[in-house]
Amino acid sequence: MEKIKIKEIIIVEGRDDITAIKRVVDAHIIALNGFSALSKKTINKIVNLSKENELILFTDPDYAGKKIRDTLRKYIPNIKHAFISRKDATKNKNVGVENANDKAILDALKNLITEKNENNGYTFTMQDLIENELCSGKNAKERRIELGDYLKIGYYNSKQLLNALNSFSITKEQFDSALKKLK
Repeated sequence: MEKIKIKEIIIVEGRDDITAIKRVVDAHIIALNGFSALSKKTINKIVNLSKENELILFTDPDYAGKKIRDTLRKYIPNIKHAFISRKDATKNKNVGVENANDKAILDALKNLITEKNENNGYTFTMQDLIENELCSGKNAKERRIELGDYLKIGYYNSKQLLNALNSFSITKEQFDSALKKLK
């Protein structure tokens, strides 16, 4: 299989993530070495890198990955986000990008999400989540997991989901279309 060339610099959590992504793409990839290594010095290095380069953030679909994503998006609002589902990133109860197959990695890199620069579209409210059984009811968590997979934004609890829907370039049409696909 011929590797796809990616012009952006990909930021990942660890060395094993680099190995997995390099199986399918030709790109410059930088490892943060986990959330604990995300120091002010590392953040400044990435911010400076973002001034001359486009960056893709590709973290694990777990707590540490979300913390890294939340931290870096405060400093680099134009960073692109690659999301992989927890299901695609899990092997023997270990969750991480390094566990994903080639197709899942390529799908994540083809479906990049960016932050909204201005709020000129629909603003999601808690009422949207309530009406669509995403924050209460016995299947709310499963519905949020599936919705995150369809929208390619990962899993969030209801409060975080509301923030993600309004922060990323998710349209009302995309939201409604994904809801129709839920079981």
